[in-house]
Amino acid sequence: MKNRADYGPKSVDALKAALQDNPDSAALLYNLGVSLVADRNLAEAKKAFEEVVALEPNIAEAYVQLGGLAMHEGNLDECLKMNQKAADVRPRFAVPWGNIGFVHMQQQNPDKAVKALKKALSFDPQFIQAHTTLGSAYLALGDPDGCIMQCSKALEIEPMFGPAYNNIGLAYLEKGEPKKAIMYFDKAAETGFEVEAQVLEEIKQYR
Repeated sequence: MKNRADYGPKSVDALKAALQDNPDSAALLYNLGVSLVADRNLAEAKKAFEEVVALEPNIAEAYVQLGGLAMHEGNLDECLKMNQKAADVRPRFAVPWGNIGFVHMQQQNPDKAVKALKKALSFDPQFIQAHTTLGSAYLALGDPDGCIMQCSKALEIEPMFGPAYNNIGLAYLEKGEPKKAIMYFDKAAETGFEVEAQVLEEIKQYR
């Protein structure tokens, strides 16, 4: 999941003090929520973002943040709902569309994921996670070449993005080319990405 946020320089205490003087400031509340997330105080962060959307229902980023918190709690339906609200409020905002695609993949709905992720990329062609998740969706739909093409686009933007190398490795395994797959799994590992133990076991015989 991805959130786009203004972290700002202020600490939680400074933001709370500022809110004493200006309790209806959605911007202050939003920044407080972001700071609370950074401090791992997720229950208070959720309250702050809920207050933001109560005050200003058109702040798409606050819905995205609430979606991220729902995902953290394992509530995929709520995560989907919050990101859909963000997309409704600001239809050309790539982040919620990327997150919607990610949730659809978690829910084993690659067809729906493809639609959302293509939307995300139409608004932000540099959205690395969306390229990579779209690659996963193509692989799930039986299109390893589509996966390789999409994940290669992610690597053009960020050459050290481990999940993209991992996806390409999985695609080459699917194509019956384990030697090529190994090269990409090794690259994924170089970036610090943890390749699944089951996959490492499967390719061991081809080294």
